[in-house]
Amino acid sequence: MTSQRFDNLDALRGLAMVWMAVYHFVFDLKYFKLVSLDFYRDPFWTWQRTLIVSLFLLCAGMGQAISTVQGQSWQRFWRRWFQVALSALLVTAGSWLMFPNSFIYFGVLHGMALMLIVVRLSAHWGQWLWLLGALAISSKFIAEYLLQTGPLAPWVETMNSVHWNWLGWISKNPVTEDYVPLFPWLGVMWWGAAFGSWVLKQRPEWLVQPVPKALHVLARLGRWSLSYYLIHQPVLIALVSGVSWILL
Repeated sequence: MTSQRFDNLDALRGLAMVWMAVYHFVFDLKYFKLVSLDFYRDPFWTWQRTLIVSLFLLCAGMGQAISTVQGQSWQRFWRRWFQVALSALLVTAGSWLMFPNSFIYFGVLHGMALMLIVVRLSAHWGQWLWLLGALAISSKFIAEYLLQTGPLAPWVETMNSVHWNWLGWISKNPVTEDYVPLFPWLGVMWWGAAFGSWVLKQRPEWLVQPVPKALHVLARLGRWSLSYYLIHQPVLIALVSGVSWILL
């Protein structure tokens, strides 16, 4: 299979971008006290975040499966990985300026940088990725139980510390504006890779069929997901803060 982009996958990624922008826009309204909402405990908002991140990682997993089949070189992989890792550092720096007490040190880009390496190495494992994904997701909940009431209780403070909570095997969430640890989220990306492999073998027409004209803008947006991710929040913050300054 020659190297190519698939508009349907790009459109799905673009949908995640738009959904995320709407979520962040409302979050910014709340941050600047233009609305009163609870993004940390209200299931309406916590589940939206979960679904948005899941869609991103499913798309990333599918992308790795496709790249593996297409024979993507390690040089090209590391070039893209470096962009993700550098962007993660920029997110950390920017969030520290805005949220010094809850800055992002292991958010979605940090998690993706680590997970991309793991999935790149395992994307060719085919249907085993379904099982690995299920184990990765369930391990988070098993670890949480064992740390609270089981034999791992003596390790609870260690696993909750900033040095180890990037694994996700914790008993309480850290104080940070974005947190996407290795587990359970690696399982979601593995499922994306498993689904991508299945589609390539069983339903390749799903990828190559034309995208409806109404979705062309989403496909174009999905091709620039990383740039969009870095730019959209500063733009939204500037916009909402300006409105807040005028109204308040």
